[in-house]
Amino acid sequence: MTATTAPPAKPAQPGSSAATRIVSHVFKARETGILIALLAVIVVATTVNPNFLFSSDGFRDLLLTPSLLLLVAVGQAIVIITRNVDLSVGSVLGLTAYLTGRLFIDIPGIPVIAVFLAGIAFGAILGLINGALVAFARVPALVITLGTLYIYRGINVAWTGSDRINASDLPAAFRGLGTGQILFIPILTIIAVIVLVIAAWVLRNLRSGREFYAIGSDPDAAHLYGLRVTRRILTAFVLSGALAGLSGVLYAARYGTVSSAAGTGLELQAIGAAVIGGVAISGGVGTVWGAAIGAYLLLTINRALPILGIQDFWQRAVVGALIIGAIVLDRVLAIRQHRKLIEAREDVR
Repeated sequence: MTATTAPPAKPAQPGSSAATRIVSHVFKARETGILIALLAVIVVATTVNPNFLFSSDGFRDLLLTPSLLLLVAVGQAIVIITRNVDLSVGSVLGLTAYLTGRLFIDIPGIPVIAVFLAGIAFGAILGLINGALVAFARVPALVITLGTLYIYRGINVAWTGSDRINASDLPAAFRGLGTGQILFIPILTIIAVIVLVIAAWVLRNLRSGREFYAIGSDPDAAHLYGLRVTRRILTAFVLSGALAGLSGVLYAARYGTVSSAAGTGLELQAIGAAVIGGVAISGGVGTVWGAAIGAYLLLTINRALPILGIQDFWQRAVVGALIIGAIVLDRVLAIRQHRKLIEAREDVR
């Protein structure tokens, strides 16, 4: 029997302390550039108009406005990581927002927590429909969710009709969730951050979360390896629907008025936030932290550009350029990584 010995450990490099490695990792992270861009936008807008940040309403809006998009973008990021996409989240939000108002009107005295659970469950069911069609019908998610986008929106329009939910239809305690603060931080922002932290922890630390990345990197290899690909895809769409449902409930609390147009166009913003935040549209790469920063960057730019005197057309052009730039950067990084892998294999040989 031949004994094998482990290769000698490489000597520690000078200055390779834990702190140095952490700093190096932070600056190499894809999310760091997006965070720097967000801070730059805030600094420039505040320089032009100090009220953008240094006022009670300015600081509050900076934290509050992107909170709903953050929740939807987190769910969208999970779906995109599995190499899919969910175009129906805006319609799911609209349906759930109207359902929230109807529950308060049709069931007087219903507990607020029951409304939250109903909204999340309703969104999860709609997400499950999307996931089932994608996983079992073997039809691209882009096609399936484009169809359900119109189906869910059509149901919403037929259900709502010319009616709408008014703030007077909602309990004061519920509306307070949309406007209340705890230590100068909006309650909606606190809810969004809690969801973000939980989602990030699951994706990083649990096997089920890491399997999302494996499936997105190579679905066929993941299937051959024995991963439950169908279950994970269903889970991703259910989570996306549930978070869109939660956003719908909070939308009603935030704005009070809900019509059939609620959530229109939100799906594109959610995809844009995820992609800008470093989630690869080809799947397998990215974090929900990046999607969250992308959501804040996207809506902060929308607030900042009018202050800088930039017309609406150029506002949209800037957002489009950010999305294209993020996709191009992702492609460049993927090619560079592929070349490094080839070089490493050649060195081994």
